[in-house]
Amino acid sequence: MRNGSKHGEASPFSDKIVFSQVKEGLGGNLRIILSGAAPLSAYEWWHVVMLCKDMVSFFTDCLTETCAGTFASLPNELSMLSTMGPLVLNVDVRLESVPEMGYDALASTPRGEICQRGKTLFTGYYKREDLTNEVMVDGWFHTEDIGEWKPNGSMKVIDRKNIFKLLQWEYVAVENLENVYDSASVVESQALERWAADSGVSGELESIYKDPKAKEYILGELTKTGKEKQLEGFEFIKAVHLDHALFDMDHDLPPPHLRRRGLNCLSIIRVVDEMYKSANKPNA
Repeated sequence: MRNGSKHGEASPFSDKIVFSQVKEGLGGNLRIILSGAAPLSAYEWWHVVMLCKDMVSFFTDCLTETCAGTFASLPNELSMLSTMGPLVLNVDVRLESVPEMGYDALASTPRGEICQRGKTLFTGYYKREDLTNEVMVDGWFHTEDIGEWKPNGSMKVIDRKNIFKLLQWEYVAVENLENVYDSASVVESQALERWAADSGVSGELESIYKDPKAKEYILGELTKTGKEKQLEGFEFIKAVHLDHALFDMDHDLPPPHLRRRGLNCLSIIRVVDEMYKSANKPNA
C-alpha cells in the first residue's frame, strides 16, 4: 500500500492463504471490518479480525450514546491510520475549547472536546436526567474526548477529560466519585489521628501512614461511604496509599490545577502499579 497499491490488491498471497479463511468464517462476502470505541495503532489494525469472533459481544459493544459511527477511516488512505477518519454525513461535529487543559479549538491546529449533534444520538440516560443534562448542552453531546482535526480532514483522539473507561467497558466519572469520597470524614488527617489514639497506635503521622492497619481502616470507611451512596461495584476503591507529602511542586508532584499537564509522575505511577497488584491478589 505504501507503494501505491489499493487495499484489495496489496497482499494477494496473504489474502489467498490467510485472510480468505477469515473471510469464509464470516460468511464469505466480507470486505471491510470497522473497529470502534478506541483507536488502533498503525500496525495493529489487523487485530480487529480476532475481535470479531464473538459477534454478540462485538455488536453489544457498538451500542453507545452516539449510536455507533460518527467517523470512519478510508481503507486506502494510509495517512488516516491511527485516526478515526473523516466525519460521516448523518451528524454534525465541532470542537469546543478546553482552556484548563490548554486546548484551543480556534488555533492553527484545532484541538478541543469533540461535541456531536444529530438524529443518531441517544435521547438521554434512563431515569438519570441529571447525567443527561451534564453531557447534552444546547443539543450538543459532549463526548469528553479531546480531538485534533488533521489536515486531511480526519479526526484523531489525543486526550480524555475526566471520564475513564475501564477494561470491562464501564465508564467512571471522576468528579462524581471525588465528591462522594470527599464526603467521608476519614479523608481528613485529623480523623486518622483520632483513630490512631483510639487504637493505641503511636508515633508521628508519617509513621502512622505506613501502618497496614491504618490503610485497612481508611479503606473500610471509604467502602462504607460507597455503599451509603449506592455506588456500582466498579466504582468502589480497592486499594489506598497514604502519604504525608502534599501534591505540590516541592515534592515533585503535580498540584490539582496541573494534574493533566503530563508532568513527570513516575513515582506516582509506581505506587499505583503496586496498589493495583495488591488489590488483585487472591483473597485480597
